[in-house]
Amino acid sequence: MNFRGVGVALVTPFKSDKSIDFEALRRLVDEVIAGGVDFLVALGTTAETPTLNADEKLTVLQCVIEQNAQRKPLVVGIGGNNTQEVIATINRYPMEQVDGILSVVPYYNKPVQEGLFQHFSAIAAATDKPIILYNVPGRTVTNMLPATSIRLAKAHKNIVAIKEASGNMPQCMELVQDAPEGFCILSGDDNLVLPQMAVGFHGVISVAANCFPRYFCKMVHEAMHGNYGVARQLHYKLLKGIDLLFAEGNPAGVKYALHKAGIMENELRLPLIPVSEGLQARFDEYLANL
Repeated sequence: MNFRGVGVALVTPFKSDKSIDFEALRRLVDEVIAGGVDFLVALGTTAETPTLNADEKLTVLQCVIEQNAQRKPLVVGIGGNNTQEVIATINRYPMEQVDGILSVVPYYNKPVQEGLFQHFSAIAAATDKPIILYNVPGRTVTNMLPATSIRLAKAHKNIVAIKEASGNMPQCMELVQDAPEGFCILSGDDNLVLPQMAVGFHGVISVAANCFPRYFCKMVHEAMHGNYGVARQLHYKLLKGIDLLFAEGNPAGVKYALHKAGIMENELRLPLIPVSEGLQARFDEYLANL
């Protein structure tokens, strides 16, 4: 399974009573597929998974599986800072119905690089599903160095990709330079996708593709075909919108944009809250011009 192009980190829609809005989730799945995404990612950080209980996570995943109906490859987020619990979760989920796992670097307990290697090695040994590593030091505190990522890719055939969200371009280029053949390097920073693809990245797992799927997917696909002139125009068309999406945290911005598009209510679960009125006004202006 080659995870190239645009993967979308799906949000979890809520109703005004904070229950999961499954009809809105089905609409979102259809919208992003129609917009041209190459694969779906359920239960990532953007899905507000820290606020979902175990049963809710399963129902969200099952809803995405059913609505997708095998139209696109499906990746499920299964990660954490308790290695044995991550493995137990893999064993509980309907893995025969998904195509890969996105697993984040352990957060809070700050493992050393050898600890990261052993953590992901244990996960790789517990499943035959393709695994996408996820390095996002802005959230996890720990930065998985390129040498560790490459060591994992070479040691385990089912570790097939990394979502790199360090924002550190020299580190990104080191990954590209040292990666074994067939190992996919994906961006986790929507505003850096184009320059990262120019140095050798294979695509992105995106937040912005929830609400700007057609423009965003066209930008990435044009870059994949070497059409950087067209891709650059789309990059600058989307850049302000991407900045607005993250101005008051993720997924607060994307949920407001999806609310304005009529796909879901503008609801989040605490401790996250909707974007401020000031940011809403800036969004409204941007969306009207888009």
